[in-house]
Amino acid sequence: MHGRNLIAAGALLLAAGASSAQPPPQPGFRLTDVTQAAGIAFRHNSGAYGKKYLPETLGPGAAFLDYDGDGWQDILLVNSMDWAGHKRRRSTPKLYRNRQDGTFEDVTRAAGLDVEMYGLGVAAGDFNNDGRPDLFLSCLGQSHLFQNTGKGGFTDVTAKSRLAGHEGFSTSAMWLDYDRDGRLDLFVTNYVRWTRAGDIFCSFDGKVKAYCTPEAYRGATCWLFRNRGDGAFEDVTAKAGILDTTCKSLGVAMVDFDNDGWPDIFVANDTQPNKLYRNQRGASFAEVAVKSGLAFSEDGRARAGMGVDVADLDGSGLPTIIVTNFDNEMMGLYRGSKGGVFLDRAPQSGIGQATRRSLGFGCFFFAPDLDGRLDLLIVNGHIDDSISRARPDVTYAQPPHLFMNTGGRFLDATAALGASFAAPKVARGAAYGDIDNDGDLDVLVTTNNGPAYLYRNDLAAPHRSLRLKLTGAKSNRDAIGAVVKYEAGGAHGARTVRSGSSFLSQSELPVTLGLGTAAAADRVVVAWPSGYTAAYQPLKAGTSYEIVEGRGIVSAVPYRPAH
Repeated sequence: MHGRNLIAAGALLLAAGASSAQPPPQPGFRLTDVTQAAGIAFRHNSGAYGKKYLPETLGPGAAFLDYDGDGWQDILLVNSMDWAGHKRRRSTPKLYRNRQDGTFEDVTRAAGLDVEMYGLGVAAGDFNNDGRPDLFLSCLGQSHLFQNTGKGGFTDVTAKSRLAGHEGFSTSAMWLDYDRDGRLDLFVTNYVRWTRAGDIFCSFDGKVKAYCTPEAYRGATCWLFRNRGDGAFEDVTAKAGILDTTCKSLGVAMVDFDNDGWPDIFVANDTQPNKLYRNQRGASFAEVAVKSGLAFSEDGRARAGMGVDVADLDGSGLPTIIVTNFDNEMMGLYRGSKGGVFLDRAPQSGIGQATRRSLGFGCFFFAPDLDGRLDLLIVNGHIDDSISRARPDVTYAQPPHLFMNTGGRFLDATAALGASFAAPKVARGAAYGDIDNDGDLDVLVTTNNGPAYLYRNDLAAPHRSLRLKLTGAKSNRDAIGAVVKYEAGGAHGARTVRSGSSFLSQSELPVTLGLGTAAAADRVVVAWPSGYTAAYQPLKAGTSYEIVEGRGIVSAVPYRPAH
């Protein structure tokens, strides 16, 4: 669908009382498992050996990034490791270079990432504005910052960057330029204060140890590190108003909820109220989640927030925030308003009841069918492999949800996307990226103590897209925080370049604009973080454009033929 019907659809998307008498959606694409064919041979190691340590429940994140600058998305998979005193194998993160022929090459050792750590999350961003993406890996204990050398590898600059000494139970992370000085700053979430020595005995039956919920442990503050511009970071957590030791944070997303041009921060907390940090023009943040309606469920409870994503679903400038929660809690789908107050529309949207029995982790809005409307992927899996003994109606591995945006509701189309994709998994991280440069979005999913899955998008619908790679000049080079607004065939939409979101993971930075059947975008406007705005028209479908701030379009490359 495109044209004026799409505008109406966006306005109705989260309307209360939408009819539920709709047939199952026909997605117009399939997600084909190409993991083995692509050469992705990865297995996450949680280190579990029967002690039921809390960090073992979280699983690994993943990222799409073009680490070597060849225009093709590469893959980073985070790994954990065996516990000291119980070493059975060596496990490290894995970096897979895109060979441009549908396959990937394991370049971990050559890239200098063959390092053991109890890794959890990843955020990719060019913190020194040299044109090459760097990697932050969040860990239990000391997290690591790897600087891209530009010679096919990375070097660990954790100490040099002054991030050494900040040890915790770090989970999701994201890059953002909160003070708009043109340099990427780093936001890191932390879960709870857990150590092996202080591990608590939890049990379903009082006899056999089970994984604890976070209520058993004290919370921990998130961290905000300001980029000084000299290769080092300054801890401004307290000065910026972020310090809060009650948090038990797992997910983080950037959102300009008040449309003032300054990036705000949403944090999903597990069994504690969610947080919304309003940016006070780069000087500090004010926490406004309760006032904005994001802290609790509609019945006033703090839910078990895990993953999170943000999108403008109808081009109105009003954000919608998805938060994945524990089973029996349903997902949160918070729709913003011009007054800055959010309402949870999950029950009316079709997402609420469909997710009540799921335990969600990674999630993101994207347009896999390129029809111009943003659909929603949620991956699921329980935290304890013995859960079925305590609750026979609950499984450890759980199927994902891919909700198609039908205009009035979200309808679950998972079963139509292929048996491998729909199969139950103990899923955790999720990210999207165009691995074959054919203009549609492919999907990467990680599992806890298990394999990663790469799904190629095989598009059948007669829909088209265009892609934008934005390069900042006065703004940060990755253009994180830039907003792209577009019009195509009477439809309109908006996308934001962002790091973070999902769970422990990061999707690609280039922006894909689904155009439906339109042959071009009639008009594209880019609002850069620096405040500079430029318009381009028309931009042809089937083309990847690189736009440099202040210079305009510097390249236009046609897509490769689809599979």
